[in-house]
Amino acid sequence: MENFEIIEKDLLSHARNAQLRVKRGTIRTPIFMPVATQASVKALSQEDIAKIGAQCLLSNTYHLYLRPGLETLKVFGGLNGFMNHPGPILTDSGGFQVYSLSKLRKITENGVHFNSHIDGSSHFFTPEKVIDYQRIIDSDIWTCLDVCVANPASYSQAKEALKKTLIWAQRAKKRYHEINKSMENSQKSLLFGIIQGSIFPDLRKEAAIAAAQEDFDGFAIGGLSVGESKEQMFEALAAVMENLPKNKPVYFMGLGTPEDIWRCVEMGVDMFDCVLPTRNARNGQALTSEGKIYIKNARYKKDENPLDPLCDCETCKKYSRAYLSHLYKSGELLSHRLLSIHNLRFLLRQTEIMKEAISEGKFTQARKKFMERYMC
Repeated sequence: MENFEIIEKDLLSHARNAQLRVKRGTIRTPIFMPVATQASVKALSQEDIAKIGAQCLLSNTYHLYLRPGLETLKVFGGLNGFMNHPGPILTDSGGFQVYSLSKLRKITENGVHFNSHIDGSSHFFTPEKVIDYQRIIDSDIWTCLDVCVANPASYSQAKEALKKTLIWAQRAKKRYHEINKSMENSQKSLLFGIIQGSIFPDLRKEAAIAAAQEDFDGFAIGGLSVGESKEQMFEALAAVMENLPKNKPVYFMGLGTPEDIWRCVEMGVDMFDCVLPTRNARNGQALTSEGKIYIKNARYKKDENPLDPLCDCETCKKYSRAYLSHLYKSGELLSHRLLSIHNLRFLLRQTEIMKEAISEGKFTQARKKFMERYMC
């Protein structure tokens, strides 16, 4: 049985409803994955995560490797046991974190040497080791170690990084097959290849074709939504989508703005993650059907309305804008939880609306309706 099955397609775009079977359940796409970088979706409990309807979480190999450490995770049989989470988890390989957080970093042909951002200790990641680490973490979807470049990057820098990423992907896949050869299919984690190439369409095309030839279980698009213009991002994305097989899931790493998610789903992307909803919540920003609002603003001091009358989350059902404004301005940590619940539920609800629209053959109209309200 194939892991990925397309259920319905939109006739006027590339949007699709599909299901991805992993060892801890079936994920129905399009989906947004809350980020549990360090084994926690910030400020939320497992009960909160279940209530907002999250189907899959995103965690990070780099952070888990450094803290709590692989030996601790072994004691609990992996990340799910450690954080008491019953559902699917996807792990990022840690390539971006090695690039962005490490105090010192040196990339070689064999892997990457780096110093921990926590205590300065020295470490060495190889494509094979990162697969082994994800086996210990026991996530449902693994990703290959990749080489990230700064934004902006020169063409030569992006090309060199892509060259290593492609070679490392082959090594990661080989190691993946070595450790899974004796397992039943139902016990195996899936492996996604990461597509790099910066903003250069020809490099993105090359990366997509190479990843397709490796026949990964899915494809993760890295190195975008990192400061480039929207035009550059969507041009690069188009080059990728035109050259990937249509029978595999596509995951856009680190994308969390609702307007961009709508457009990417229209282009055929299935999966998303981002820290935006919880990070913005901690800064007092709420995503609503009529755009972003800053709850600390004076206009909400006596506002009896919910954050978003169209939202079905616990926060909107039980609390007023005035109360949330008071919590935030008073420095009460409850504001982080309640705003995070709302922002995550808002994005998850958008993907549910997308599924309904695709099923009804009205995706284009639904996206237009959303944009008219949200961007007004």
